[in-house]
Amino acid sequence: MVRAEPPSLRHHINNAPADRFFFDRAARVGVAALVAGTSLGDRLAELSGRSVLIATTSQLTSALAILELDGVARRLTILPPDVDRGHLPALIADAEIDAVVIDGEQSAEFANLAAVVACTPNLVPVAQRPPDRFPTEWILLTSGTTGVPKMVVHSLAGLSTAIAFQAETEPVVWGTFYDIRRYGGLQILLRAVMGGASLVLSSAGEPAADHLVRLGRHGVTHLSGTPSHWRRALMSPSISQISPRYVRLSGEIADQPILDALRAAFPRASIGHAYASTEAGVGFAVNDGLAGFPAAYLDGVSNGVQMKVVNGSLRIRSPGNASRYAGSRGATLIDGDGFVDTGDMVERRGDRCFFVGRKGGIINIGGLKVHPEEVEAVINRHPQVHMSLVRPKRSPFTGAIVIADVVLKSPCKRAEDESGVKDDILKLCRGALPRHKVPVAISFVPVLAVAATGKLARRG
Repeated sequence: MVRAEPPSLRHHINNAPADRFFFDRAARVGVAALVAGTSLGDRLAELSGRSVLIATTSQLTSALAILELDGVARRLTILPPDVDRGHLPALIADAEIDAVVIDGEQSAEFANLAAVVACTPNLVPVAQRPPDRFPTEWILLTSGTTGVPKMVVHSLAGLSTAIAFQAETEPVVWGTFYDIRRYGGLQILLRAVMGGASLVLSSAGEPAADHLVRLGRHGVTHLSGTPSHWRRALMSPSISQISPRYVRLSGEIADQPILDALRAAFPRASIGHAYASTEAGVGFAVNDGLAGFPAAYLDGVSNGVQMKVVNGSLRIRSPGNASRYAGSRGATLIDGDGFVDTGDMVERRGDRCFFVGRKGGIINIGGLKVHPEEVEAVINRHPQVHMSLVRPKRSPFTGAIVIADVVLKSPCKRAEDESGVKDDILKLCRGALPRHKVPVAISFVPVLAVAATGKLARRG
């Protein structure tokens, strides 16, 4: 099933309510200004038909460049801020990039490109825009790789295939803990633009508490992030500044404790978790308040999406699938039947399916397999646990053992209290997990690192 290419994002901006805005910490840009002006000075026409790299430092300027160049550029490659700059030559070659949009000083990295264009939130009037002549290709970079990231080719039709809108009686203000230069954040940018909503973006180096205060000040109504994003937000007293009516989780396994915690924090909100990946697109959404997803989702086709489990790994065929990888490094994205292997491992329990971890993230304990996420889901059930990270530690006998770093909701005041909580967590694990999956040691830590993708930073 192939979806017809929708109108460019410029069409949606031209038809959006004039009182909608795009915000970051330092600036705001109104829809009315976007209709009449340009963030690219007098150089927009130079980018028509080119393969353009968006390499701005701020999310706001990235968003502005995307809005102006869809339909104008032949190809847009969106560079996340955490990409190893040493990989730029390979990325530029694979995507056939001949122009770049920046928002700072020109770098020698781009000296050989035909056009280097500056983007600014200080819009200037534009007399005439280049016509929308191209069904722009969108290239997103994968995460979680130690080498050159794979470059995933999408179309606007594919990226927006899962976006549907309900009638709203009040204005919508979207916010996201994601970076819009990754798949999850880009989905929120598209939802805001296509739905005529405002959008509040985070800024580099902005403390989570300050971001929450800004979200509250701008009246955020719809807010998305990974479970790790949400766990960190719930730890902040500034969480009281927001009262969204729609809460969305994706990007990691949404276990029952985080769903229950969000229900307690926002009792009047609609709370849902969605499955999506850069390669497979959006698979489905779950809105019943429960972890996992109904096994019935694997039967038949829903909204053009078909799913199956092969050797424990979820595979998806849908109009939202990426079409291919850019470049010539030989990776295959879609199998002979049109399915994308997501690499996410699924286990069926009764009439429900649960994600248990990544295919490449297994800990090997003397030949027995352990998914860290499966153990974390059990640890997180403990009422005093806020979040956890399970990881391997080398062992001369079994190759590895399982250990866990745990953040408590409030620190223990006495050593005996700490020991008691550890014993309770281990008892919980022993009651729910096979012996080889039970952590050998538990450490209490003040925080857990979260990667730029919003996911727990897992050690290689």
